[in-house]
Amino acid sequence: MFGLLEPICLVTFFADECNDELAALGHPTYWDGYFASRAAPLGRVPAEVVHAAFYSFADGEAARHIPSAWEKISPEASVAARERGSAASVRRILGDELAGSPGLARAADLITKAALSAPIAGRMMYAGMRTLEVPGDPVARLWHSATTLREHRGDGHIAALLGASIGGTEAHVISALAAGIYPAESFGRIHHLPKKRLAAVMDGLRERGLIDAEGRFTDAGRETQQRVEALTDELAAPPYDALTPAELDELIADLEPITAKLVAAGSQ
Repeated sequence: MFGLLEPICLVTFFADECNDELAALGHPTYWDGYFASRAAPLGRVPAEVVHAAFYSFADGEAARHIPSAWEKISPEASVAARERGSAASVRRILGDELAGSPGLARAADLITKAALSAPIAGRMMYAGMRTLEVPGDPVARLWHSATTLREHRGDGHIAALLGASIGGTEAHVISALAAGIYPAESFGRIHHLPKKRLAAVMDGLRERGLIDAEGRFTDAGRETQQRVEALTDELAAPPYDALTPAELDELIADLEPITAKLVAAGSQ
């Protein structure tokens, strides 16, 4: 399900429409729009809360955008713009025939059934998404519910990282190495951080025996990464218990052509 749903969510970051909508509101940079629109379901919380909920950003990054991003533009306007732009991207990439198909409408209904079924306890970002109105338009509903499930999975991933004592920047190093990116410090999510800060993170992972002197995985590091991912999958499974086996098969069949077209356009 992660592989089928993730490309639906990633249009928010890959395609132009969402950024254009947020820029049109008055957000001056991509990251202003990102923080304002993704954090918006939490309400007007301080930067410390956004930092905690997002988990993987370095200290001070949230505070560069929150709460200043909301001083002229409300959280409600930002989250509406994100949904509007993201749905427009999905619709454009899929084309009228697939976007208007009964299969997409059915997939949107089934994803929504799953997305609204899980307990919210301990799931900060998921709980925030659950407070938003579910769109009536099938394409917007598809994106909205897929994104709700993405935040549910993200909350579980943070729990798995916390259980393994892996911090946010450490998680990026581990993710980079798992993806074959070497040196890990070149990974796009962390390469801009101060070299002294990155060196301290790498030294900490070495001291714990998770990476070797060259900055590559040890056996213990790879086992830890795999354990975190396995627990993330396990914690992401409960929403789909709301679907019968037949509904789950139907959902997979309906999503496959949608996901394939989005991936072909670069949403992966």
